[in-house]
Amino acid sequence: MADHQLVPHPQDEQPSSGHEATGRAAEQLAARAQQLQEQVFELEVQLRARPKIALAEGVLVERYGLPDADAAFALMRQASQRANIKLHQVAVAVARLPGPAQGASLWFGERPQEPAPPLADLGAGTLDARNQGEVLGAALRRVLEITSTHMGNVQLVEDGTLRMERHTGLPRQFTDHFAFVDGQTACSRAAVGGNQVTVKEVASSPGFDEVSRRVILSAGCRGVHSVPLVDDAKTVRGVISSHHPHPLDGFAPPQLQALHRTSRAIGRWIDWHRRTVLLDALEDLHQLGLARRQE
Repeated sequence: MADHQLVPHPQDEQPSSGHEATGRAAEQLAARAQQLQEQVFELEVQLRARPKIALAEGVLVERYGLPDADAAFALMRQASQRANIKLHQVAVAVARLPGPAQGASLWFGERPQEPAPPLADLGAGTLDARNQGEVLGAALRRVLEITSTHMGNVQLVEDGTLRMERHTGLPRQFTDHFAFVDGQTACSRAAVGGNQVTVKEVASSPGFDEVSRRVILSAGCRGVHSVPLVDDAKTVRGVISSHHPHPLDGFAPPQLQALHRTSRAIGRWIDWHRRTVLLDALEDLHQLGLARRQE
């Protein structure tokens, strides 16, 4: 006897409704819009960084008789990797500082090697003081420990602009949008005033433009606390910001004092790093350039 198979009646089929199709189309458009926005942010980051690198490439091509910009870029990349610092920091320094004297074997002459300032206030055990990523990462963890959150970032001052250097717990849209900051945000106010800044409620604070406010809120941040990194000359070298998933009531005096000690420790370290490690990288770059000229 043949098996009988049940054939669905046309009335039993449930075709997709117009609302479901519209919903899927809206989701696809939203995903595409997000993708395009991320591409715009990425292009902005590249546009902000590229002119400084290109300027340094031109300086090096002329100074060492290099064949092209690619050769100059390769020298900066080699020097930055050996010093364990970012290439753009080398590029900015090349473009900003006076070059070595004509025919000089040393760019900066004989320099005493200063010891690194103490970093015990970071509570991170033994750190390699010459390793920028390691020290800034420890500083960020210390600030987040004091402020009891898991989201935060470190920015360094570069030609009057704050540039993102380290971050944790923050989405790509956030880090791209705030890759460079020179507007009215909590971190920029901390950098200009040299004082800690607390934003208790991002949604109602007048200190953000609407695009920045939307980016911060979409990252799950409701409160922000920014700590300037200040050296002994009272120069602000950078900012560490903690981001909180809830509005802030402020911090107790012991927390603010601990943040202040961290601020001064890292401010002194950044000043030392730029006077020693960065100059060592430039000296190394000079030697690489001289060797390339003799080839």
